[in-house]
Amino acid sequence: MPLPPALSASLHRAVLDALAVVFPVSCAGCDVPDSDLCESCRRSLIPAPTVRRLPSGLEVRSALCFEGEAARVLRAFKEDGRTPLARPLAAALAAAWPVGVDAVPVPVPASRASLRRRGYAPVELVCRLAGWRPHPLLRVTRRTADQRTLHKEERAANLAGALAVRPRMLRRSGDLPVVLVDDVVTTGATLEEAARALRAAGMTVRGAVTVAATPRRHRSEDSS
Repeated sequence: MPLPPALSASLHRAVLDALAVVFPVSCAGCDVPDSDLCESCRRSLIPAPTVRRLPSGLEVRSALCFEGEAARVLRAFKEDGRTPLARPLAAALAAAWPVGVDAVPVPVPASRASLRRRGYAPVELVCRLAGWRPHPLLRVTRRTADQRTLHKEERAANLAGALAVRPRMLRRSGDLPVVLVDDVVTTGATLEEAARALRAAGMTVRGAVTVAATPRRHRSEDSS
């Protein structure tokens, strides 16, 4: 017999607190001890969806701003293997889905090197915990440079032609349009390349959703 949701959540929190005694942890957002995510930093993950439009016209909805505690939590989840943080991040992501859109969620794929290093695919994990069934339609076709080291124009060139659709998955996806899912949008180059690959395969892309978006430096920018 399943536990009531409130009791289950309380039990889960109690188990985490007990483990923190044996294996000390600190808050991913502010480093306060004995908590994976303190209540103050948990509140920083309350979604406040924003919308930006990329040069191709692709609409990107993001749940959080990639700065402060939210950025630290997302980095801890992606780079430090702190997978329990996926649940609050997924709750934020769920709020970014475009209202009234019936589409298949397609995660932006991780490179093989990233999968080997982490042991899991962050975007697929938060997608599932958001209550969606991810459709891995895309694959990485070649090695690319680390996007974090590149300027805006270099990012687009680095990713050009780097993604393609998996033919077998395409046949299973049906005729529904798709919505891309990623963790962070910066210049939008990755999402633009993913949308290009899907459209080249004849699919309709209805937009994209991300956990977070980096702050735009200028109001006139459409994709930063």
